[in-house]
Amino acid sequence: MGRFFDDLETRTPEARAADLAVALPAQIARAQALAGYGDKLNGVDAAAVTSVAALASLPVLRKSDLGAAQTAGNPFGGLTTRPAHGFAHVFQSPGPIYEPGDTAHDWWRMGRFLNACGIGAGDVVQNCFGYHLTPAGMIFESGARAVGAAVLPAGTGQTELQVIAARDVGTTAYAGTPDYLKIILDKADEMGVQLGITRAAVGGGALFPSLRQEYADRGITCLQCYATADLGNIAYESDAMEGMIVDEGVIVEIVTPGTGDPVAPGQVGEVVVTTLNPDYPLIRFATGDLSAVMEGASPCGRTNTRIKGWMGRADQTTKIKGMFVRPEQVAQLVAKHDEILRARVIAGREGEMDVMTVQIEADGGSKDTFAASVVEVLKMKGAVEVVAPGSLPNDGKVIEDQRSYG
Repeated sequence: MGRFFDDLETRTPEARAADLAVALPAQIARAQALAGYGDKLNGVDAAAVTSVAALASLPVLRKSDLGAAQTAGNPFGGLTTRPAHGFAHVFQSPGPIYEPGDTAHDWWRMGRFLNACGIGAGDVVQNCFGYHLTPAGMIFESGARAVGAAVLPAGTGQTELQVIAARDVGTTAYAGTPDYLKIILDKADEMGVQLGITRAAVGGGALFPSLRQEYADRGITCLQCYATADLGNIAYESDAMEGMIVDEGVIVEIVTPGTGDPVAPGQVGEVVVTTLNPDYPLIRFATGDLSAVMEGASPCGRTNTRIKGWMGRADQTTKIKGMFVRPEQVAQLVAKHDEILRARVIAGREGEMDVMTVQIEADGGSKDTFAASVVEVLKMKGAVEVVAPGSLPNDGKVIEDQRSYG
C-alpha cells in the first residue's frame, strides 16, 4: 500500500458528489426491495435521491427497528439482500441483534484505517478484539487482509501468553481496545520482555490523550477509528490526528437527537449513517452517538468530510417526577412554535423533589405560551427560561440531568 489506500480518498468534492449521485439512488432502490423496510420508503422516488440534502427527507432507521424486525428464522429482519446462509458469518451483539458478515475484499472497509495507521505487508497484527459472536475480531482481521498484513488472532485475556506470542511471532502492530495494549505492555515489562510493537489501531472505547501520549513515549503511534457492528468502519484518524475522516463507503449526517433533521454545520448532534454496502443497505441508520462536522479537509491529503469523533450518547431519555422525557418530545416542542430555535430540558433536585427547567432559545413569542406547550408535550409542568439565540451549549444535549446520584 502507498500513502493512500485508493484514489477514492483524494477525490475532489465535485467528483465525490458525482459518484454519490449514481451510487445513492441504486442503494435506495435496493432497500426499497427489502421486506424489512416495510412502508418506511414507500412513495420515495429513488432516482431523485442523488445527494445528502435529498437523503435528509427520508425517515431514520433505529436500532430498535432492527430488533423488532428480527425473528427466529429471519435473523436479519429482511434488511439484507441475501439470506443468512448466503453470508460467511452471522454475528450476535447484545440485545440480541444479529449482523451479517462476509469475507469479500475489505467487506467492513477497515483496510482504509489500517493503511492510514501505516500497517501493511510485512506487519504482524496482534488482533485483540473478540472473535466470539460479536464481529469486532473479524472486522479488523478483514482490514489486515486488505492491506496484506498477517494476523495473530489473540482476542483478550491470557496476557502472559499474549506477551510470549507477540515476542515469538514478531508482532509489529496491535489492534484492540485502547487500554488493553497498556495491559500487555505492562506485563511485558514485568516479564522483562522487549516487544516490537510500533503501531496501534484502536477502537471500541475512548482513547484518552494521556494514554496516547504514554504509547507515543514508548515509540508506538496509536490511532483510533469509529466503527459499529452494523455499519463497519464509519470514520478514522490519519497521522494528522485532526478529527476523524469519514469512510468512503458511508454517508454521515449529523441530526438533532430524536429527529432526522440535520443540524447547522459545526453543531453537535446524533450521527446518522447511510451505508453503500449492497449486501446490507442501511439507510439513515441512527447510531445513537453524538458528534459534529469539522470544517475543511484533513492536512493529510484525504478530502472527505471530517467529524470530531465520539462525543457522547444521543439517547438522553431521562425520568423526571416519575415520567420519561425523551429527545423526540423536545423536538416536538421546538417544532410547535416557529419562534423556538432550540430547547434544552434540565432535570434537577430541590430538597427531595425532582424539578424540571426548560431553557428555550427563541426569537420572539410568549413565555406563557411556551409554558403551556411544555405541559402539553412533556406531560408535566416545569420552569421555562427564554434565553437569547445562540446561548445554549453546543454539546448535542437536549436533555441534561444535573441530579447527583452519589
